[in-house]
Amino acid sequence: MLRLFSQFLKEVSKLYLTFGKRLFDIIFSILLIVILFPLFIAISILIKIFDTGPLIFYQKRIGLNENLFIIYKFRSMPINTADIPSNKISKLNLNWVNRFIRRTNLDELPQLFNILRGDMSFVGPRPAILSQKSLIEYRKNNNVFLFRPGVTGLAQILSFDGMSDYKKAKYDKDYVSSISFKNDILIILKTCIYLLKPPPIY
Repeated sequence: MLRLFSQFLKEVSKLYLTFGKRLFDIIFSILLIVILFPLFIAISILIKIFDTGPLIFYQKRIGLNENLFIIYKFRSMPINTADIPSNKISKLNLNWVNRFIRRTNLDELPQLFNILRGDMSFVGPRPAILSQKSLIEYRKNNNVFLFRPGVTGLAQILSFDGMSDYKKAKYDKDYVSSISFKNDILIILKTCIYLLKPPPIY
């Protein structure tokens, strides 16, 4: 009986990985875009009041099967800022709106459209920028690129000051080795708690 139940759970996990995860992404990205549309407008107005530049920041990231895609964010940095990891952004001169939407992670909201397009998932390894060479190499070795990157992930909720690229990739590997609906929901819930804490310093 126990073996049958274990086999059933394995089949459910396969179904979730095959199409359930993508179905979840599509349904809830559409739902959140509709619900949060007023917030999109409010953030856009604030950005325009304090900055004359474009609303959306576009950046190349590495996604599924190592294919490049364009990630969308509300622009929270000065125009023409180089592609730099998040840990170096604190050195930039940002206005209070920029700092607020970054601290609350509201700049990530346009990634709902990345999810809808199929570039990303709600949960998965955060997509690396091209300059993160060591992280990219570690992920290659761990077959992480066989899965869609996510808005949040295991490495994000377990992050700590001074976390190395090796450790991030290790958490990414742990996640892709045990993808399930239960684990994804837990990561999403823990992300809400994580956002209440100050971001780590790498």
